[in-house]
Amino acid sequence: MNTTYTPEQFAATGKANLKSLEGMANNAYASLEKLVELNLAASKALMSESFSGIKTVLGAKDPQEMIALQAGMFQPVAEKSVAYGRHVYAIATESSAEFTKAFETMVAEAQQGFGSLVDNLSKNAPAGSEAAAAFFKNTVAASRNAIESAKSSAKKAVDAVEANLTAAGDQVIKATATAYKKA
Repeated sequence: MNTTYTPEQFAATGKANLKSLEGMANNAYASLEKLVELNLAASKALMSESFSGIKTVLGAKDPQEMIALQAGMFQPVAEKSVAYGRHVYAIATESSAEFTKAFETMVAEAQQGFGSLVDNLSKNAPAGSEAAAAFFKNTVAASRNAIESAKSSAKKAVDAVEANLTAAGDQVIKATATAYKKA
């Protein structure tokens, strides 16, 4: 019965793990770059629009026009705030999907290795240990089912969060538009 690993298998496993770690680190860095770019662009746009808005308000001919101009500035700010939040969420979701994919690959490889080990052990097990071998095989199958169920539940939760964020953003924009139309 051969249940030991060779030095080549250890080296291959180490290289595969290092490659996975490198991929996750690169993914994290790319996501950070996207967030920095988004924040720089948003800050620059906010500064430019703020000065432009102040100039417009200062050019008002009377207080009523000034109030109307100020009220008109809030709707675009609300829309841009919601769009910014959605963009940040999209970056986080994309990054999370890459991490999840890498994790699922590692879990699948570990499950396959463990399944092979259990199969090897059950083939070479002494007579009378069939019940124990069957127990291990059932445990492996149950763990796979539990992981699949957890993945399915997580996907449903992410979908629900996305739907709720979209609905909340739409409500903020509508509420802002309604509030400042009355102003």
